Amino acid sequence: MIKGFKMKLYPQCYDEYERRHKELWPEMVDMIHRYGASNYSIFLDEETATLFAYIELADEAKWEQSADTEICKLWWAHMADIMETNPDNSPVSVPLRMVFHLD
Repeated sequence: MIKGFKMKLYPQCYDEYERRHKELWPEMVDMIHRYGASNYSIFLDEETATLFAYIELADEAKWEQSADTEICKLWWAHMADIMETNPDNSPVSVPLRMVFHLD
């Protein structure tokens, strides 16, 4: 399954967001793969501070369980100061509807 979604950075946090992802914790990488995700990419629209994420999932229900892991909660807390978040520190994320796909 392919999913796309958008998130929002705070202005002037673009470089910090990129730096933190270049130093993505190995435990976070392991969790992402363990919960069935691959080909995970995030793109930035600098004009709007909007992030667009693309991810391929083996099992959407299993992926949703990753939000309950301790490492995911720690990552969310680590990122909360540079992007829009919910009260639990999860990123405000808006799912996008796929309107075209070509293999």
